Order: sequence, then C-alpha cells, then structure tokens
Amino acid sequence: MAKYRMHLLVCGGTTCRSSESESIRNALEESLERNGLENEVKVVSTGCFGFCDKGPIVKVIPGNTFYIHVKPEDAEEIVKEHVLNGRRVERLLYLEPEKELLATGSKEIGFQKKQIRIALRNCGFIDPENIDEYIARDGYVALCRCLTEYTPQQVIEMIKKSGLRGRGGGGFPTGLKWEITAKVKSDQKYVICNADEGDPGAFMDRSILEGDPHSVIEAMAINGYCTGASKGLVYIRAEYPMAIKRLRIAINQAKEYGLLGKNIFNSGFDFDIELRYGAGAFVCGEETALIHSMEGKRGEPTFKPPFPSEHGFLGKPSNVNNVETYANIPVIINKGPEWFASIGTEKSKGTKVFALAGKINNVGLIEVPMGTTLRDVIFKIGGGIRGGKGFKAVQTGGPSGGCLTTRHLDTPIDYDNLLAAGSMMGSGGMIVMDEDDCMVSIAKFYLGFTVDESCGKCSPCRIGNKRLYEILDKITKGEGTTEDLAKLKNLSEVIKDTSLCGLGQTSPNPVLSTLDNFWDEYVEHVIDKKCRASSCKGLMKYVIDPEACTGCTACARACPVNAISGERKGPHTINQEICIKCGTCMEKCKFNAVLLQ
Repeated sequence: MAKYRMHLLVCGGTTCRSSESESIRNALEESLERNGLENEVKVVSTGCFGFCDKGPIVKVIPGNTFYIHVKPEDAEEIVKEHVLNGRRVERLLYLEPEKELLATGSKEIGFQKKQIRIALRNCGFIDPENIDEYIARDGYVALCRCLTEYTPQQVIEMIKKSGLRGRGGGGFPTGLKWEITAKVKSDQKYVICNADEGDPGAFMDRSILEGDPHSVIEAMAINGYCTGASKGLVYIRAEYPMAIKRLRIAINQAKEYGLLGKNIFNSGFDFDIELRYGAGAFVCGEETALIHSMEGKRGEPTFKPPFPSEHGFLGKPSNVNNVETYANIPVIINKGPEWFASIGTEKSKGTKVFALAGKINNVGLIEVPMGTTLRDVIFKIGGGIRGGKGFKAVQTGGPSGGCLTTRHLDTPIDYDNLLAAGSMMGSGGMIVMDEDDCMVSIAKFYLGFTVDESCGKCSPCRIGNKRLYEILDKITKGEGTTEDLAKLKNLSEVIKDTSLCGLGQTSPNPVLSTLDNFWDEYVEHVIDKKCRASSCKGLMKYVIDPEACTGCTACARACPVNAISGERKGPHTINQEICIKCGTCMEKCKFNAVLLQ
C-alpha cells in the first residue's frame, strides 16, 4: 500500500456533494498532478464531517486544518499555499463568532468541543468505500474477538452491562432484546437493520451509512452470532442512493475478505446481508410495519405480542435495531462495556447523535454524551439562534416529539428526562425555533405530517388525528373557539391511549406540549384573533397608513385581486373582504406605508 505524507479529506456526504464537493476533489487531484505531488498527497472522499452549515469542507491531515465553504477554484490555492509551502489559507478557516479567533484545527471549533464521537467515530475520517481504511481503525476486530474469544451469551452480557438502549426512539435495552431473540428456538432467524429514517430534518442514520457502512455490517454479524441468525436484512429507504451505493460496496468488500459468508474467521459461523428498499413511509419505522413492508405487504403495524423476536420476518424470530444502535456495538466490544457505561447518565448510557436544524447558527450532525443539557447543545455547540433572535422552543423526537421552552434549557438530555418534560428522544431530530415562529402553526405542521403518514389501519389515528388537524386549522384561520381548546386536549389524550402503534400513540405530542407550554398563544388565536408571530394568514391584516401613503399606486397595480383602491397622489385603502393576504402590496411599497397588523 502506498504511503503519503499528507491527506486532503473532502466531505463526501450528501449535503456537501450537493455543493460541488466532487468537483472540489477533482480540482484538488488535478492541482496535485500539475505540481507533481500526486504520489505524495492523497485526496480522500469521506463521510459527513457533521458541520453541514459550513460545507463543503476540506480537512488537511496532519495538522487537522479545517477549511470551510470551499469552492473548486480554491483548490489551487490550498495546494500551493498549504501543501507546498505549509501556510494555512486563512480566508477559508472557521472564525469563532464570540472570540473572533480563527480556528486552525477542527478540535478548536466550539461546535466540536463538547462532542464525543462513538457512533460517528469514523465519519469524516475514512474513505467509506475502502475496507482497508475501516480495518486500519480496528474494523472487524470486535467481530473476530466475539467469534474466537467469547460465547454468544458472554457477548450479550457485555451489551447488557454497557447499558446501551435502542437509538431508534423506543429506548429498549439492546442486550435484553438480543437475549430474548437468542432464547427462541427456530431453524432460521433474521437480523434486521432499520434504516428507514423518516423524521423531517433527520439525517443521522443516512450519515452513518454514507460515512461508515462497515460498522453496521460488523455489528449485524455480531448480532447474528449472538442470536443464532445467519441472515441479515437492511431495510433502507430508496431515497438514500448514496447510502445504498456505499452499503453495497461495503457488503461486497466484506464478502471478498471473508468477513461475510461462510465460516467467518474459521469459526463455523455463517452470515450474509441483503438490502430491502422502502418507499419512504414514515410508519415503516415501526418494526412490525417495517417487517410487513419487507415481506411485500402493506406497511401496517400489528398488535404486540407476539414481538418480532418471537414472530418476525416470514414468521421467524427477528431482531430489529436501528443504524445508530448497531454503530455503537463494535466500540463496546473493543473498549469494554464499563468504558461505554461510564459515559452518560444512570439510566441512559453512552452518547446520542442528533440532527441539529432550524433557526440555529451551526446546523449539522452532532454526537453528545447522554445528560448534556439542551442549553449546551443549542448555544455552545449550535452557536445560538440565527440572526440574534431570541430562542423560543426546540422540537425533539421529530414529529412525534414535543416542543420544549426556555424553562427546559437546563434539562439533561436522556430518555427519561425528555419524557418527563413532555417530549421524547425519538431517533434524534432536533429542530430549533426562534421568536418569529408561531407554536400553533408548528403543532399544525407536525400533525399534518403524521396525518399524511398514517397507515390508516386504526380509527384513533386515521380519524382522530384528522379531526385534531381540522381544529388547529380552524384556530389558525381565526375561527377557533374556547370549546376547541378543550377538544384539542381531550381528543389528544384519547388518541394517545387508543392508537395501535407508536405513530398514533405519539402523534398528539406536539399539540399537547404546545398547549402546556404556549397556552397564551392559543388563547390569543382564539380570543384576540391575533398571531404574535404574524405567520397565520387567517389572523393577519394588511393596512395602509394614510399619512405615509403617497398615492403612487404601485401597490394597487401589483395587487392580484384588485383589493386596493384610492385616487392617484391620495391615500389608498385595502378592502379586507377581498384581500388574500399575499403580501405583494408590502413588497412593492417603497414608502413603508403598508403595515401588517
């Protein structure tokens, strides 16, 4: 294998690829060749670095120099200045906003300082399409140790001792789930990886599969050894083409190296993996619906018990874990369950990956120890609210989670604390909102998503959520009543208590949490017919200030429904019965005479 004195790591995640990272890689390679450095310096496409808001990103190793917002035309300067002359290109370095200091290395960036990368340990460090780079970072060592040093039960005990809980949202103890499957007698068992990531704004699993697919493959094989399964299935949404491509490459490479297939490490253990594709149905994140989809049936959940561990894919015992859960397994084996259990809180061990998005300065993928406060995530890692606006709420747990407020900022993030606060961990979506967001509209948005994604099998979810949405829609149009507020809470509780699966049981969470934490906004919408965030069109009104209006007629000429009248050079008025509240009049007025009330 060739040795290089320097590596240029180019982010090859989906976000950066959409911003020309492939062109940057090509430009760097061309520049190196022009300067006769192609045998000394290697350009590597990696997985996601996590700092998505600052991409495309190029990292220089050694030195750990972190270049942001790189463009193809910057390649020549990076090669000539940094590679040839050892001088950093300062204009491409990250500037810490508070200290106004250039961060010369990635470890100096505030976004990185409070993170501990376990599931994301290889993302941004290795070429995900090169198995040798994974092996160089202790890849497949855990599988070898399990097959040659430990019995299946000993490995299960290690996972139980680590305290690892399912990262897909439910938080069920992983080792216990494996043990249940292992105890069931069957001629055939299956290991299933849930890669059907459907939350709006979530990209945790996609990034792991794009940046470190071998870690999931290795963990699935370990699961198969522990539970007695010889077949692995990855259920992945078809909308993830890059993750699918890299998984296929990784599976083929593992087979070539004898790490999948027959008699792995001469242990007598056989294991293989296939891919199954989902069509993007949110409900298929629920394990029984996922299994039905893989079987070619409608993606609908069924009553439990029996659980998939007893009666799963094709009626056989099946163990289902999500991508992030699997990504932790090799590290637990290699570093020991005690090491993993030393991180996090008493009941929530290890770290959690979050997709941090919304009205925040540092949008991206983060991994923090369980117990980290929301304040640290939002203001230290996330860099605070964009545009200097005030923080209003954070939605955790995706569309099934709740909206937490300023009084929850010092809440340690773990399964139990988030549930107690009226939200949930979920798979790891975290969307931040500022003072310009209307919480009634936010609840309506998330409920609209779950209404669309409901499989329709049970009436509480199919009909109840639709009625909930209609009430919220009525309130945002200024037609709500005080009786509607009581109906919202009562109906939400009924849906939670009577729905068949987790989708329906958690779908009212955004409504209940906003009712609890933003009751005054609901009252304003219903009693005062006012939206303080000016985002509910039904409660907005455009008016013209007669003293500021010059009668230029620009607004009247632009109005698509002719709702504005008045004499030329005289004050104009807006007919509220005709106005469709499109805002065109305000955009066209050059004298700030159009006001929003």
